[in-house]
Parts: sequence; C-alpha cells; structure tokens
Amino acid sequence: MEDPVGKPFPEAGGVARVRLQPVPDVATETSAPRASATSWERRYSACVIGCDVFATVLVIVSAVLVLVEVTGRPYLLHASGTATAILCALPLNRAWSQHVLGEGAEEFRRLGRALLTAGVVVALAGLMFGALDVQPWVFFAVPVVGLVALPQRYLLRRFLHRARHVHGTCMLPVMAAGAPATVHDLIQRTRADAHVGWHVEAVCTDSGTGEVGGVAVAGRLDEVAEQVRRGGYRVVAVTSDPYWTPARLQRLAWDLEGTGAELVVAPVLMEVGGPRLNVSGVLGMPLLRVSAPAFTGGRRVVKEIFDRATAAAGLVLISPVLLLIALLIKFNDRGPVFYRQHRVGRDGHTFRMIKFRTMVVDADRVRNELLTANEGAGPLFKMRRDPRVTRVGAVLRRYSLDELPQLFNVLGGTMSLVGPRPPLPEETVSYERAARRRLLVKPGLTGLWQVSGRSDLSWDESVRLDLRYVEDWSLALDMVILWKTARAVVSGRGAY
Repeated sequence: MEDPVGKPFPEAGGVARVRLQPVPDVATETSAPRASATSWERRYSACVIGCDVFATVLVIVSAVLVLVEVTGRPYLLHASGTATAILCALPLNRAWSQHVLGEGAEEFRRLGRALLTAGVVVALAGLMFGALDVQPWVFFAVPVVGLVALPQRYLLRRFLHRARHVHGTCMLPVMAAGAPATVHDLIQRTRADAHVGWHVEAVCTDSGTGEVGGVAVAGRLDEVAEQVRRGGYRVVAVTSDPYWTPARLQRLAWDLEGTGAELVVAPVLMEVGGPRLNVSGVLGMPLLRVSAPAFTGGRRVVKEIFDRATAAAGLVLISPVLLLIALLIKFNDRGPVFYRQHRVGRDGHTFRMIKFRTMVVDADRVRNELLTANEGAGPLFKMRRDPRVTRVGAVLRRYSLDELPQLFNVLGGTMSLVGPRPPLPEETVSYERAARRRLLVKPGLTGLWQVSGRSDLSWDESVRLDLRYVEDWSLALDMVILWKTARAVVSGRGAY
C-alpha cells in the first residue's frame, strides 16, 4: 500500500486535515526535449493535405465549367457546399492523421469513408433545402475527387517508401522493451519491412545490459520512461515479457504522458490484426476482442460478385493479348496451348486449373528426373533454370502472363482474384494443421505471396502470408493486393 501524500494533523474541533503536496510532473524531471513530429512528417502531412485540397478544387471547378457549358448555370452554391463537405469530412474522419499516412490500407479506407460521408451530407442537404439537382455533385464530383486524390496519395507513399528503403531516411526512432527473443523478432521485422518506417534505436530488457539484434540495451524494463525522456523516441514498442503486468503497463502509459511518444503494445496473437481486433471496455477492464474470421456473409457475397464481374470484363479486354500468346505458344513447338492441372480449392475440393503451357509437352514425366535439383521451399518444386521451360514460356513466367487463363477459373467460381496460392494435391498431404487453414477460402490468382517475393519466399513465409490473408481478409486488402500485383508483374521480381 502506498504512503499517504501528507500526514494528517489535528485541528480545532477534532477534524483531521490532509496537507496536499503537488505531485511532481514526470515529464519535467529531466531537461530532455519532448519528442514531436519531425520535419519530414510535417512536410509529408502538408503534401497530403495539399494534394487533397488540390484534387477537390480541381474537380469542383471542372464540374462548374462543365455544367455552365451544358446548362448555362454556374451552380456556385452547390459547388461551394460540396467542396466544404469534402474538406470538412476529411479531417473529421481522421484521413489526415499522421498515424495512418503512408502506411497500410487504413489510409485509403479513411479517405473512402470521408468521401462517402461528404456525399451523404450533400445529398441530405439537397433534400432539406429542396435542391434536388445535386445528383451530379453526389454521383460525379465526389467520386471523381476520390479518383484524383487516391493516385496522388499513392505516389506520395511511393516516394516515402523509396526514401526509407534506399536512403534510410524518414524513419521513426523506436524504443523496444521486452524479452530479448521478442525484441529481436521485432527488430528483424522492422529491418525486413523498412517501408513501415520504424527504426529500433534502443532496447530495454530485464537485465539492462548487452545488445539485442545489433541494438544496444539502454536500460532495464523499469527504466523505459526515463530512457524515452532522455532519447526523445517517437514510438515505445512493448513486446511480451513476464515483467509486463497490467499495473506496470498502466504506470508506463502514465509516465509517457507529455513525452510525445506513442505506446505500442504487441499482442500475444502476433499474426492476427486488422478488422478482427477490437478493444472494448468490460467491467472497467480494457479487453482485446478477437472476432472469428469471416468466411461467409455479405462481404463474401460482394467479393464473389466483384470477382466474377471483374474476371468477365478482364477476359473481354485482354482477349487480343490471349490470342497473341496462344499463337506464340502454338508456333513455338506445335504443342497444346493450355495446360490443365488438378489443384486443391476451398474445403479441400479439387478443380482443374487452366494456364498457358510454358513447358515442353512431357514436362510431368521429366520432373521425376529433376527432383534432386529442386530449389523450391517445403513441398514445392521450383527451379530457377528449369530445362523444361520453353523460350516463350520463360517470358510468360517472368511476367505471370501464363496465369491469365485462370480468369476462366475465377469466372467459373473455383478461384478468386485474390486468395492463397492454389496448392497441388500432393502438397496438401504433408500440410500441418496451420497450413490446412489455407483451404478455408478459395485460392487466388494473386495474393500476399504474389506481392511479397513470389518464388523467392521460404515455405514458412509463404504459409504465414497465406494465413494472414485468411485470418484478416477485407475488401480493402484485396484492392491493395491487386494494385501491388500489377507492380510485381511489371517488375518480374521473384518469378521463375
């Protein structure tokens, strides 16, 4: 039990009083500067806000000019109201928050939510004030602002990530505190994914000495707040350790108030995140709720409709390319154009996947003779210089053009545009329990494995990425993966 702040002393009438002494402000105990937004963060935020304002003004002014040309009316009230609704909805939906700018799909979700809010506000205002001619502003102006703002934000993000990967700049200084093993894992992840922008500069462990993953240990776990005030770290990442009891974590959160540092606590469920994790208060306790992964329901219906509609449209648009590739394959060795192979789909059901043929006709028979040269991870068979691949097939594989016929599988419902890699039946025989969870959803034409290294991934990393998609699937994640797939295919990185 803590000692009282002051000792009671008797007064007239026998009423005891307590002498209240001021509680020292932890943040002022040292003269270290308070961590604050760095210059690059302020510049980046200003660029995002400027681009959003530019997109809004550009689209609204263009809409006014078009309507003046068509109807002869300027609609200045409608234009100003729409612009105001958009520019107010963006900060209200925290679309300009520094915590999401440049990272993950949340930035784009907030942008979309803000524009949806603005559209609803404009529509309701039109109904309230009898301005029923707001349809062009709701269904044209607001969506087009999104179409202009989204690529601008994406380009800014590309510049930011390039600065982090190539030059090691625009990073946030991080203090990691926890068990050496979990801190080491965090350090390795931040180095592998430099685009996140975390740079672990100091570590606190139970011993308080030595180094972890090449980073010097600055102190013990009970000295984290003191070290943060000295070093001005922007992020305090707490990893698992028996030392971290609820009371100590709460005290650490209090001690970090006023330092400008953000406290981040890594949950025990390291591979579960995104929409499945929610914090709620029950009986006065903050509880981390983990909802079950959604394998059915309304969102899956939307995904199904989107997959088939996109596949149908894609097949129509790229039909000349498909015809050209088919002719090249046919003229190369006079063999069949397509290669059909049994793969395992959702719930373990097999289906025939269709691809452009990239190997010689008797490739399956020759495979047994090449098993000793296998370079694939786990149960996969891969060779960087597979002698069975034809000249045309090598080009098709490099840019994943051989997979385009899988759009027919998507159209038929056996595959999805985005999902885990479709495995061979012999691969699934050796699956452990974790790997078998990949079969809970339809396999995809692309997925996290496609945009994270493709054939260069280890087996464990491939399984981890597929499970992450299965557990944390969302429509926004699908959009991000499809966008990144285009980049990965154009570069040809990791394909053979």
